Amino acid sequence: MSVQIALWSVGALLGTAVLGVLRPRAPEARPLVYGACLAVSAISFASALAQLLGWAGPPAALTLPLGIPWIGANFRVDALAAFFLLLINLGGAMASLYGLGYGRHEEAPQRVLPFFAAFLAGMNLVVLADDAFTFLLSWEFMSLASWALVMAHHRAAENARAGYVYLVMASFGTLALLLAFGLLAGAEGGYTFGAMRRATHASWVAPLVLVLLLLGAGSKAGIVPLHVWLPLAHPAAPSHVSALMSGVMTKVAVYGFIRVVFDLIDAPSWWAAAILLFLGGATAVLGILHALMERDLKRLLAYSTIENIGVIFVNLGLALAFQANGFDGAAALALTAALFHVLNHSLFKGLLFFGAGAVLSATGARDMDRLGGLIHRMPVTGFAFLVGCVAISALPPLNGFVSEWLTFQAILLSPDLPQWGLKVMVPGVGGVLALSAALVAACFVKAFGVTFLGRPRSASAATAHEVDRLSLGAMGVFAVLCLLLGILPGLIIDGLAPAVSSLVGARMPVQIHEPWLSIVPVAESRSSYNGLLVFAFIAASATLAVLAIHRFASRALRRAPAWDCGFPDPSPATQYTAVSFAQPIRRVFGAAAFRTSEQVQMPPPGSVEPARLVVETRDLIWDGLYAPVTRAIGVIAERLNVLQFLTIRRYLSLVFLALVTLLLVLALWP
Repeated sequence: MSVQIALWSVGALLGTAVLGVLRPRAPEARPLVYGACLAVSAISFASALAQLLGWAGPPAALTLPLGIPWIGANFRVDALAAFFLLLINLGGAMASLYGLGYGRHEEAPQRVLPFFAAFLAGMNLVVLADDAFTFLLSWEFMSLASWALVMAHHRAAENARAGYVYLVMASFGTLALLLAFGLLAGAEGGYTFGAMRRATHASWVAPLVLVLLLLGAGSKAGIVPLHVWLPLAHPAAPSHVSALMSGVMTKVAVYGFIRVVFDLIDAPSWWAAAILLFLGGATAVLGILHALMERDLKRLLAYSTIENIGVIFVNLGLALAFQANGFDGAAALALTAALFHVLNHSLFKGLLFFGAGAVLSATGARDMDRLGGLIHRMPVTGFAFLVGCVAISALPPLNGFVSEWLTFQAILLSPDLPQWGLKVMVPGVGGVLALSAALVAACFVKAFGVTFLGRPRSASAATAHEVDRLSLGAMGVFAVLCLLLGILPGLIIDGLAPAVSSLVGARMPVQIHEPWLSIVPVAESRSSYNGLLVFAFIAASATLAVLAIHRFASRALRRAPAWDCGFPDPSPATQYTAVSFAQPIRRVFGAAAFRTSEQVQMPPPGSVEPARLVVETRDLIWDGLYAPVTRAIGVIAERLNVLQFLTIRRYLSLVFLALVTLLLVLALWP
């Protein structure tokens, strides 16, 4: 029954998109579109949860007389699809709730409302698809709808560039996926996923499909070096759309990768796991280093998404390595950690983008060096943003800690692997993840401190005010979920078990029966964690400290200026900025990772102008890979420009030569 509910929900979302096209500027359009999306997403969320927990019976399938005539359009909801449908519709419901308030400030509702509902429909269809044609059609529909949202404010030059880069990368990714599914379908043309599972493939197919999946799904997820669109597109979109793109759409790409690599093809050999481990580790550390260098709050969050995608792909690499060697229990642990982090990232990244949108709505600024002091003017937003910062920094007792702790528990099982390459590589990747975790903490100390603490650095920050209650409500739901998943992780691990066992043939031990709601990933003799006790200890310690201070401290109140090192200056410019906060890390990694240049611009003698520090960082992957390709395409296009000015006889001659060439190829094809 769940597949019918899901498809009816998709139909309702598409109908809502049509409604947004017909009356985008009507006063009732915003509450009607976002309200409908909220209701439909809530229904789909409940249906997916029932399917994941087994309340809705076995996996359901449905074929509609659409698409390719001889196979139709196939849809199926199994445990893996149910988990990702749950994630999509939870994010969609909260983004819709946030949009009910945030959308009041939208300058171009006709460019947002229709495509918002279409975007949600596209993501749902990708996960529901059970054949290659439906999957690719839904994937392209999702990409085009999100591109339209990125281009909502297309008159800004940086947004137009972001849309162009995103469209090119999306088209490239779809082409790679098309080739991958073509290889899986083979000469028999088995385009349904069931036929692909049953097919026998040559030994070279699985490695080539893996590479194509890394290009196709990896580019959409934002894995290095295919990440360049993400820090451009995510900040360009409206903030609730940024939350969906970063927290949900990138996970749809992860779903596509898992569906093909773990379900449709034979398990690749251990060297495929080594590729994922290397790419995941590089993605994690480069993503967070770039985030640390940013002063634009939304770009910082976008680069942070790249880091989290790296963590997920490290776990997928570990799962492949263990599966290739027959360690099904360890593979289940790594895959559970990957799916748990998929869920966690969708929650705290959605929360952080909602907080960034609230700051942008209240101040009109994304530049952290123009903010500051917002904790006094936006206390609820500040607290919610702080919860997101603690969660993404993987600090207990919030949810980010649990999934990363499970990751390191899986890494500690790597000495049992027989391949010496993996024995050496996995601990090295673990060290990279530990470095990334420390950099994440530093990054979000900067993000919260520079944005919300200190003194206002601009008039807009000084006059900011709290946002509407609907936006605060969406942030509150995500903040509470970050806490609940951190203190009750055993429920999530058991909930993920059906999806994990369907892919690797094993699951983590049942956690619900552990005393005090502890989690034991392998055995109690190795390790265990109890988020509830950690939360109780922190809460009790903080309460006792407050009571002791109020009981024994002096009640006298004295106000005095903060210590200023003997150089009092009332200017907010004397505070730490986003650029100055990152200087120590920039000095360590800047030359190798960013080719950083720092220039001090000194005023001439006698001038009262201040000295300025100008810092420039570069994306070496863009400079070394994409810029040369762009230049080469420009040169080739210029050379081929002459084809626009041929005579009709020459055009006919070219068509004839092309036809003869194709006939020769068909004649010589073995």
